[in-house]
Amino acid sequence: MPEDRAHSARPFVAGVNHRTSSLGLRDQMFIEDEAVPGVLARLHDAGVAEAVLLSTCDRVEVVGADPDPDAAADRVLGVLAAETQVPLADLKAQAHIAVDEAAVLHLFNIAASLASLVIGEPQVLGQVKAAHRIAKEAGLPAGVLESLLQAAYSAAKRVRTETGVGEGPVSIAAVATMLVQDLHGDLEGVSALLVGAGDMGEMVAEDMIGEGLTNLTVIHPRERRAKRTARVLNCNHDLFENLAGLVPKTDVLIAALGGGGRIVEKSLVAAALKARRRRPILVVDTAVPGDVDPAVHDLDDAYVYDFGDLERIAMEGLVGRGAEAQAAQRIVDEEVRAFLNGRRERDAGPLVTGLRQYFEDHRAQALAEAGGDAEKATHLLVARLLHGPSTRLRRAAAEADLDLAAAERLIAHLFQPDPPDADGGTGGSGKENG
Repeated sequence: MPEDRAHSARPFVAGVNHRTSSLGLRDQMFIEDEAVPGVLARLHDAGVAEAVLLSTCDRVEVVGADPDPDAAADRVLGVLAAETQVPLADLKAQAHIAVDEAAVLHLFNIAASLASLVIGEPQVLGQVKAAHRIAKEAGLPAGVLESLLQAAYSAAKRVRTETGVGEGPVSIAAVATMLVQDLHGDLEGVSALLVGAGDMGEMVAEDMIGEGLTNLTVIHPRERRAKRTARVLNCNHDLFENLAGLVPKTDVLIAALGGGGRIVEKSLVAAALKARRRRPILVVDTAVPGDVDPAVHDLDDAYVYDFGDLERIAMEGLVGRGAEAQAAQRIVDEEVRAFLNGRRERDAGPLVTGLRQYFEDHRAQALAEAGGDAEKATHLLVARLLHGPSTRLRRAAAEADLDLAAAERLIAHLFQPDPPDADGGTGGSGKENG
């Protein structure tokens, strides 16, 4: 990006998330990791020079920077619609767009896990950093977006170290793992089946692996997707059509397809329980709408928890932590203000430099004309610096083209001395700036 364009770039966010769209739409729009570089390239070709693509169960959003953020957001939606074959009108109906301060706040909240389905979800920051890494490899984050992301990481670190908002098993994945342990005990002896590859199902499986699960198989109607997920989780994969034969060998079934169909039917689980001689099966339905037939709840020895159940248990873990969440939000708000203030100061830099050069040019000219006479040069300099502004002020006032009170306040603000510091100085560093 040319330097002048980069300097004028403004942050934006465009896409869908769990607060604006249905899970069905987000599942349609899910972009696999290996496809992300291609999407980023198409965004670049569409004129979006700074972009990071977040594709998770909670959101498919592009965080970017552009001199015209509204136009860039529209181009992003066009690329996402074309990539995922979602009708653009359907996408726009459920899209989330934010620019400037709202975009900064949104990204900071994502990184700090304050914009997740469950506040404090520990995996979110890692997802953002992974998306950032892929975008950097593609050459897309530049000055504005890079500084924005680094500031978001700092905000997330403060939230993590200064509050307890992420403590304890409050994530949906952690809740699911806890339920498995309650029913089956040590996960090392547990057999698990992941049906589908929704991001939440993958996180549940990943959490269980972290707690000792070693026997996990993944299936998906698209075998390529099953292989990809199995590669990520370092586990086995099988064919989707083998579902009926796999369930009887399964202690924990994680349903994560999310296509709107009831792939886990009562007859399927009933037959599996019979083959297991009534050894219980825990069914974790992470899909919305659910993958599991509600009639499965009626079966003895089938323990079914849908996404709502998991979320409710997770939220119960947050009871009494409202103050922590509020403290976390205050930290994020502080960091957003600091970032925006710093950006405004940097944006004012060229103006200050130009003003200083203007004064310096007049100083050199006055000295040359005064022949080295400092007093004469001073009078010349003051007269010349004030002539133009004084003339224009009087003319604007006479023509009623000036808010005189506002002008007085601005002049006073710009030219009044800095307040003295504790040592009786002016509050400055004592060094010449420039």
